[in-house]
Amino acid sequence: MTKKPVAAVMVSVDYLLKFIEEDAPGGDVTSDAIIPDITCRAAIRAEQAGIIAGLEEASALFSHFGISVARGKTDGDTVGTGEIVLSLTGSAKKILIVERTALNIIGRMSGVATQTARMAGIVRSKNPHCRVAATRKTCPGLRALDKKAVRIGGGEVHRMNLSDGFLIKDNHLALVPLREAIHAAKKSTAYKKIEAEVETLGDALSAAAAGADILLLDNMGPGQVRETLAALDNAGLRGRVVIELSGGIDESTIGEYAACGVDVISMGALTHTVKNFSVNLEIFPEQRT
Repeated sequence: MTKKPVAAVMVSVDYLLKFIEEDAPGGDVTSDAIIPDITCRAAIRAEQAGIIAGLEEASALFSHFGISVARGKTDGDTVGTGEIVLSLTGSAKKILIVERTALNIIGRMSGVATQTARMAGIVRSKNPHCRVAATRKTCPGLRALDKKAVRIGGGEVHRMNLSDGFLIKDNHLALVPLREAIHAAKKSTAYKKIEAEVETLGDALSAAAAGADILLLDNMGPGQVRETLAALDNAGLRGRVVIELSGGIDESTIGEYAACGVDVISMGALTHTVKNFSVNLEIFPEQRT
């Protein structure tokens, strides 16, 4: 495993509390009815191996409800089956009201981080200079967590939202010609890079010549990618643009694409097809108050 990436800043507790409000709008009626006012200990364990993420957010939620938290692992650590990632002490009712939300956050974020780390590892083995990036194909309401998990796993977040940067896509180009779109974007600001999605060698050359900073080669096969890179090089344009690939790339093909010599590979599958990472919470009774 390579050096652990620097994690992104934790999202706000107010943002996280919305998940508790969704899960327990009127409180936890089961625990409120049958659990006395006792304190207990609890442990959250990994039930599989992978990259753990979401511990910072889970800890913040438990702490907000007065639970003492000790971290056995840090976001971005590699964990094995059965390892304790968080130890908790405090009100049993408070632990139980946070339990499922915390596990859901850790499970999803660790799934994203683990998948990202796997893809980034394949890419690095073929092209140490190529990076893996996420897209905006996230679950509505969870983008901040999904994007943070990608970064924890060693990926790039790309755009957080539509306000972050220019990405001229096919539906824009159905309305405005490619060169005209690039010129209009460049005219509007000097402070944001211009990325243009292209599907042919000709459009790649045209976009680079028009001043695009990043070319997104969309749905090209490896042969087409190599041909396009060679054409850009022959035209003296390759050094002026970052080359990003996207569209239909998965674990079985990402290595071949990285070996083409591109700069970035963006994958919606990092966040839109998430295999949940399995974690559980076990409670140990302590004492009545």
